[in-house]
Amino acid sequence: MNPVIQRRVQLGFLAVGVLATLIGAVIILGAYRNDAKIDSNRATAVAEVISADRLHAAVNFVTPDGVLRNPKFGLLYPTELEAGQRILVDYDATDPDNLARPAGRNAQLAVIPGVSIIVAGWVVAIAAMLIVAEVSRRMRRRTEVEADAVEGDAAEGDAAASAAPEDRSPEDKAAEGEPLDSSA
Repeated sequence: MNPVIQRRVQLGFLAVGVLATLIGAVIILGAYRNDAKIDSNRATAVAEVISADRLHAAVNFVTPDGVLRNPKFGLLYPTELEAGQRILVDYDATDPDNLARPAGRNAQLAVIPGVSIIVAGWVVAIAAMLIVAEVSRRMRRRTEVEADAVEGDAAEGDAAASAAPEDRSPEDKAAEGEPLDSSA
């Protein structure tokens, strides 16, 4: 592989690692930012879980002003919830339609997924970079061996053509149509 192409491909994989780092950092920092907003204007209410899966939970709760709320993005940190469950939720009193979380949960739950994304991204990027380097090394080595073989064949042909007549075997002389020397 051309070294310039190899370098560009490896820089692409390096960019994948950097992108994974940014995604993981945004997940972690975003969770802490959301928690800070909830903690700065915290209110608590009893909510009913309408639907829940591993990554999303929809709830309804009533705020002190009597309005039924259903956060449009669901709850933060929705693991281990089931539909029909009644739970306490902490929410941002200034923005109850967007930021809510089960009481007692916080941004620390986002650290493991965020770090996992970063680690997985770098493992994939580094492995791909090493594979590209190895493939490139093998391709260069094969090209060098083929070039050496071509040079070796040419050198053998030149050496045979320039060999003195006395250095040639009788079979070579006969094959070329020369008379055999009777003194040998």
